[in-house]
Amino acid sequence: MDLNKVILVGRLARDVELRVTPNGNSVASFAVATNRVWNDKSGQKQEEADFHNIVVWGRQAELCNQYLTKGSTVLIEGRIRTRSWVAPTGEKKYRTEVISERVQFGPRPQGAMQQERPMTMPQPAASQAQQTPAIEEQEEVLPEITQDQIPIDDAPPF
Repeated sequence: MDLNKVILVGRLARDVELRVTPNGNSVASFAVATNRVWNDKSGQKQEEADFHNIVVWGRQAELCNQYLTKGSTVLIEGRIRTRSWVAPTGEKKYRTEVISERVQFGPRPQGAMQQERPMTMPQPAASQAQQTPAIEEQEEVLPEITQDQIPIDDAPPF
């Protein structure tokens, strides 16, 4: 039996970057920082941060772009994937990412409702002239969206 499951709780290390594939699928990427605190052999408090690359697809990507900013607390459930590509220089590049299957937003600070970012959607290259209307839903609970139906190979390298 094999299992590839990741659960992370941390804070966004940078703002969400939303893109649209040529097929019209929304994809968001951002980094989540997680901290680990421990005491070393001499009793001194030590702290270490790890940064995780996150990829979110579909409606959840759009909601992440709308509601999350650098410093937001988030819970991510997903799977680890390492992909590779050849850079324009001819060098082979690798990137390890968490492909999100579920995103849960953390608590919002007081007054955060007025600070939410307006929803803007980048356009796929094939339909730049067509405008996508802003999403005006005010959802407090995210629907669970699985990514099984969206091929990861449509994602451009980040």
